Amino acid sequence: LLQCLKDDRSLGKDNWMCHLDLHETTDTDETEFRPAKAARDGIVGSEKGEIPDGFYLVQDTTSPQPDWYKAMIDSVRKVTHIAPADSEGKIIGEEITQEGVIGIPCNKSLGLCAGMTNALYRTTTEVYPDSPKATPEQCNRAQVACIEGALDHIIDTVL
Repeated sequence: LLQCLKDDRSLGKDNWMCHLDLHETTDTDETEFRPAKAARDGIVGSEKGEIPDGFYLVQDTTSPQPDWYKAMIDSVRKVTHIAPADSEGKIIGEEITQEGVIGIPCNKSLGLCAGMTNALYRTTTEVYPDSPKATPEQCNRAQVACIEGALDHIIDTVL
């Protein structure tokens, strides 16, 4: 994909309307990935993180689209539960912009996947297949529901 974006102007990063980057966070993120990343970065004694239980979206705050995010969350809610805020009213330490949506600075500046294009409608999904409240199949269906909600909203309101 990266080479395609670089080589083909018709598919270049400026020609996208919608970009959904589908992610899942599993228990091994906490037991394997984060410790390995901390070791790589020379961080000693890093605190254990919390994996949000449920589905949520990561919003690039430079491109707010609240109705689009609501459409996706409403679609996903029919399939699985939405991650609740923690005791500080946040998800993974980030401010919530609306139910099930956290806001972060520009995806491009942080090197996040949804920053690979300049799509007006762009987000990263997060789902937790190790949740005691959902099955991996429900999590897969939640990703599909998110895509459907995103595209239905664009078709109904933009095209």
